[in-house]
Parts: sequence; C-alpha cells; structure tokens
Amino acid sequence: MRRRHVFKKELLADPKFNSKIVGKFINMVMLEGKKAIAEKIVYNAFEKVKTVLNEPDALKIFHKAIDNVRPRLEVKPRRVGGATYQVPIEVKQERGCSIALRWIRDYSKNRKGKAMEDKLAEEIIAAYKGEGAAIKKRDDTHKMADANKAFAHFRW
Repeated sequence: MRRRHVFKKELLADPKFNSKIVGKFINMVMLEGKKAIAEKIVYNAFEKVKTVLNEPDALKIFHKAIDNVRPRLEVKPRRVGGATYQVPIEVKQERGCSIALRWIRDYSKNRKGKAMEDKLAEEIIAAYKGEGAAIKKRDDTHKMADANKAFAHFRW
C-alpha cells in the first residue's frame, strides 16, 4: 500500500432536523467559517421549498432532490500504455451524495439575481422535479460514462 489510511471524520448532525446530510450541506454552503449565516441560508431555503411545493416535510423533498441529482456512474482517467482512457466506474453512495450536494450548491451560486437562499430553494425544487442544471450535469456524466463503455475492461 502506498499511502496511509485516511480516517473519516464523524460529521455532526444539524440542530434543526438532526440530519447528517443537512449538516454536511450547511458546511458546504458555509463561507469563511460563518456557520450561523450558512444555517440561516439553508433553513430559509427549506422554508421556501415547503411553501412553493405545499409539502409539510422539507427534509423529504431535500432527500428526493439529492437522490435525483446523485450520479450512479462517472468516468476516471486510466493510463494504459501511453494512452489515457476515460474508464466508467460506479459511484459509491457516499461519494455520489457529496457530488450531488456540491452540484446543487455550485449551480445555485451561478444563478443570477436574487439572494442565495432563493437561488438555493429554486435549485432544490428543480432537482426535486427532475430538471435544472444539476440534473443536466448528472445526465452529461452518465452520457460520458455510457459513451466510454468500451473501456470498462480497463478498470481495476
């Protein structure tokens, strides 16, 4: 083995929903260590999502949105005999969840105009409905993996 084993840090659950995924998402939204502001942004976005979709449970909507965005396959570059091949591999549950959260955050930031909580709420709603930039990114990733299916035998 080349590298030492990296131990996973135990993530704290968020105070309102007691969910580790929401806690992780708050940490991703946070800038410059301002966690209270990040919590306010995420919780206000959840309230807006609840009012727009007329659902009592924002957490269920959030989990469905993450599951819709989460990629099942991705490509990894493998160097074989001087050539680099994009080899499709399956994505583990935890990594897929992290990727989905990152895509939702990034595409929310890139939306123009309004406050971050509004943009975040819009992106979560779009992901819940199966549309939006994060879903498009997932589809592009799956298309790339599908196009490179011929190199699947290079995975190890």
